[in-house]
Amino acid sequence: MTEELVAGLWVRKRPAVMGILNITPDSFSDGGRCADHEAALAHGERLIAAGADAIDVGGESTRPGAEPVSAAVEAERVTPVIAELARRHPGVVLSVDTSKPAVARLALDAGAVMVNDVTAGRAPAMLPLVAERGAAVVLMHMRGEPHTMQTDTRYTDVVAEVHAFLLERAAAAVAAGISCDCVLLDPGIGFGKDATGNLRLLHALADLAALGHPVVIGASRKSFIGALTGAAVDARLPGSLAAVAGAAALPRVLVRVHDVAATVQFLSLLAAIRSAA
Repeated sequence: MTEELVAGLWVRKRPAVMGILNITPDSFSDGGRCADHEAALAHGERLIAAGADAIDVGGESTRPGAEPVSAAVEAERVTPVIAELARRHPGVVLSVDTSKPAVARLALDAGAVMVNDVTAGRAPAMLPLVAERGAAVVLMHMRGEPHTMQTDTRYTDVVAEVHAFLLERAAAAVAAGISCDCVLLDPGIGFGKDATGNLRLLHALADLAALGHPVVIGASRKSFIGALTGAAVDARLPGSLAAVAGAAALPRVLVRVHDVAATVQFLSLLAAIRSAA
């Protein structure tokens, strides 16, 4: 079932769009806006109505400097919302944004079919759990932890180093028993990189896609857009769209965004222009 749902993300002419649903008080862009289950569920419904192909539900902020929360708190935030969205929208890919196996287990029980792990499945129990449940996993590159990741953003070759890390983690996921097509790779835009590093990784998305796995891009409203343009967090939609423009011609790409309707329209028109050519 999971493989069919994931494969269904790639049937469109445009990249698939994943809406961000943060049930947190402190996320960098929308912290506190969906602080209770009813508000979170209503926002999830809006994202789906706007055209989201997938919803990523998170209960712990991963912004720079964020402090961790307990597995119990995180699970209590996300699992009721996942369960209700799964009941209402069985055709939508539901993902849980967590690095904790205990939270992932409960979210998968509730109806999630994907685990979006900013630590790339480094908790010993995570990859075996995903394999056991027949789920998909997003493996992201991050240096350090959220509260320390921006203290050192120097690389000798950011593209080569990030891609080598992701290849190693992908091999570990496949070795654990996860289907190759259900292992998605995320270069971790904004996670332990400076603005130049982020730009280089976005420029090299075709090389990342060539590694043989679906690709996830999470650049929406990130601070590097503000650093380059001076735009405030809530005024970064143009920059967020520019960041995913290079993905429009690539196969099996999932873009993780706050502004679903605008992104769907933007990518759909780019796809139509390419088709006209």
